[in-house]
Amino acid sequence: HSFSSAGRRPQLLQGLPATSTVEENSAAGVAVYNFNVTLSPLASEGVAILPTIVNSNPLTEAFAIESKGSLEFRVITTGKPVLDYETMPKSFDLQIFVEDTTGRTDLNILTIHVTDKNEHPVFRGNMAIETVMIYVLERTPPERIYQVDAADPENAKLKYSLLPATAPFLISESGAIFSTKEFDYEKDPHSYFLNITVTDPDGLNSTRTVNINIININDERPYFTTKQRIYRIPEEQSPGTSVANITAKDPDDGDSPSRLFYSIQSSDRRFSINPATGELQVAGRIDRDALPLRLHPNISLVVQVEDSPSSGHAREMEITIVIEDVNDNPPECNPSSFRKEANENTTPGTFLVDLKNYCKDIDADPSNNQFIFTGLSGFGSNNFALVSTGRLMMTETVDLENPANPGVEVYTLTVRVQDIAHPNYSSKYPFYIFFDNIIYIYIRIKPVNEFLPVFCNLSYVFSVSEITKVGSSIGRVHAIDKDWPPNVITYSIVAGAGTRDYTNIFWISPTKGDVRILARLDYETTQKHIFTVQASERPVEGQEKSTTASVTVNVLEVNDEEPVCSPNFFSLQIPVDLAVGTNINGFRIECQDRDSDPRSFRYFITEGNENSHFTFSPSAGSNTSRLILASRFDYESGLDTNWVYSLRVHITDDNLVSARDKTTHLTKTGTVTLSIRVIPNPTTVTTTMPGFTVVTRRENLYSPSAWYVPFTVTLGALLLLGLLGHLGLLLLTKLHSCCPSAGKAHSTPLFHFTFCVSSQTMTKLNTIFDGEARDPVTGRMYEFNTQSGARRWKKSKEPLQSVLAMQVVSSATEKSGQGVDGAEAASKKEPSEKRKDLTAATKPAAKPSAGQSETPGQAGLRLQKKEESED
Repeated sequence: HSFSSAGRRPQLLQGLPATSTVEENSAAGVAVYNFNVTLSPLASEGVAILPTIVNSNPLTEAFAIESKGSLEFRVITTGKPVLDYETMPKSFDLQIFVEDTTGRTDLNILTIHVTDKNEHPVFRGNMAIETVMIYVLERTPPERIYQVDAADPENAKLKYSLLPATAPFLISESGAIFSTKEFDYEKDPHSYFLNITVTDPDGLNSTRTVNINIININDERPYFTTKQRIYRIPEEQSPGTSVANITAKDPDDGDSPSRLFYSIQSSDRRFSINPATGELQVAGRIDRDALPLRLHPNISLVVQVEDSPSSGHAREMEITIVIEDVNDNPPECNPSSFRKEANENTTPGTFLVDLKNYCKDIDADPSNNQFIFTGLSGFGSNNFALVSTGRLMMTETVDLENPANPGVEVYTLTVRVQDIAHPNYSSKYPFYIFFDNIIYIYIRIKPVNEFLPVFCNLSYVFSVSEITKVGSSIGRVHAIDKDWPPNVITYSIVAGAGTRDYTNIFWISPTKGDVRILARLDYETTQKHIFTVQASERPVEGQEKSTTASVTVNVLEVNDEEPVCSPNFFSLQIPVDLAVGTNINGFRIECQDRDSDPRSFRYFITEGNENSHFTFSPSAGSNTSRLILASRFDYESGLDTNWVYSLRVHITDDNLVSARDKTTHLTKTGTVTLSIRVIPNPTTVTTTMPGFTVVTRRENLYSPSAWYVPFTVTLGALLLLGLLGHLGLLLLTKLHSCCPSAGKAHSTPLFHFTFCVSSQTMTKLNTIFDGEARDPVTGRMYEFNTQSGARRWKKSKEPLQSVLAMQVVSSATEKSGQGVDGAEAASKKEPSEKRKDLTAATKPAAKPSAGQSETPGQAGLRLQKKEESED
């Protein structure tokens, strides 16, 4: 809201707040109050929100605001609801809101008082909505007959008056109407109309009409004027059918029609009588064919007439109604459909069924319950004959296999059964269209099993690959039956479907004849299988018949056998200086394959042949091959670092020479694993032997329930490595900027440490040494471990020296067994590159001279010499 510079809310609504009045019962659109809207000079576009009643106390929708033009407005009544001083609030506070286009607003209150208005008196009760009917019996003494109920909206006292004044009635100050005489129905008027007027003190009045009727009193007995006492009607008349008109007369009525009441005194619900006119009508079903009317068709009724519904004068009369029979029941058959069977080729003249034994007509009169059978029809009805008495017989022989026969197994015949007399069903069945019933007869011709099943082929031959999957379909046999309808044929294997290992190697679908294999076929074991299949038919009735056929299954050869080589695993040891072209240890492999030619083998070393030191000769075309050293080892230059080679050899049989037919060209592969250990020259490694060997074994343990442990450790390790790398990068940058011309004499570190971090570390001090050799320099014997390459001097009892030396074996040499020799060779040639090789030096014998770095080999030599001196 915007405010004026003086801090006061702007006055947009001129003439508000204010108080006004409005009269109750005002119609819609009555002006209550006028006011104007004053705009500021800045509001050039006028009013943004027109004056609106935003709230009222109490809430009401009886008022609205409409424009008078320009900026003048007025509050008017809506008529919804109409204001009522007596029942509604007498004052309303309307909150009126307006807003101009500059955003200035104003909210003021208009108080409206509802004023009272004198209103006409109102009648209440029945007189307020209709003319009141009052009934007075003749001979009744003068008394109060009605009480008028009226009220004034202003609660003023009312005055009652009655017109015409000559009427034998009067009205009291309280509004009670009294009769002033005893009425005689025969002399006085039978009805009076009185105008009742009620007036308030100001002269406002309201008028209503009262109708007073005089009721006659009866004192004479009526008598019957109808003389007939016996009536005849057909059965099954619809309710409401008139039977008789019973009339009577009341002496009290004089020449005017009598007002009498008729009733039936006997408890028979099949008839009713009109209480005012005396017309006797059919009220319920009347069936002549059902008991007791079937035996006694007469009905007796006692009719009573009285001149008053209660405590009046009455007279009774007995009448008889005779029920006549009508042919209203068609003949009925139970059952209405029959199912009979007859074998094909049945002799003509064979009796099937007598329909008359199952049908009847329930009409009571014998002339109405006679019926006949006619109208034999249906497809194939020419094979049957029907007598009018209902006997059905066969007239022709039916052969289901005869091509001239339409192949129908079940004949549907229809027969009509109908009344001999003219029917009148409509009285009982209003919607009945046909005058006869239809009987359905289903004659099933039972087939006779006359023919054997016949296979389409006398024998079947199937060719199938020996690698066909178990459960696969390899062929299908089929048999037919010449009987009609064809019997269901069941297939089975009766002989010859087994082998030495399996009782049944084949299976046949009992319904389709589909032949499948149950076990893997093997050409190398059995090239042909012969078995017998049987086709059997089992008719619903009769003896089972069957026939057989021969099935031959030719197994097609497939290269599905892998080469089997001997030996498939072997360990070899060779000296490091073995000559190229040597057959290593005279080793050779010999391979066999059940389904391949010996000249079809090829030899490949697929894994472990680093630097291609090994090969097989010949590499193809023979089932035997020798292991040959193809190139010499070079450990001194660092080209070779691996001392143990695990070779994986693949032998394939690609059948290059085989000329037999194959279903599919396949290649099978055999595998041979060789472990070759290169024995180094002892003279090249004696100076690097440590006093003891520390073997670190890493085992990664994982528990599925503690998955978060490796996750947390891995995440922490990655973060730590990133931090260390960043710090190392900063340190190298700092060193490079401070010492850019430093010489390379000190670039080689004195000690190389490789730390192996694992979840579980085990240090073994007592390594098992399973080999020994003599040192050609010292002549002493030393022991070595063939797996890890660790070595020590041979001694019966060797105390543990307190030498602070450490050799940490990296994970790369843990399994392959590269040992100390590879570390020494790497340290001699490239000490700065072989960071992962073994290096041990914790307590040197002598410090290196200034400007000269000590190699790991020299450190190892001093450790070795110190061990000898202590020994």
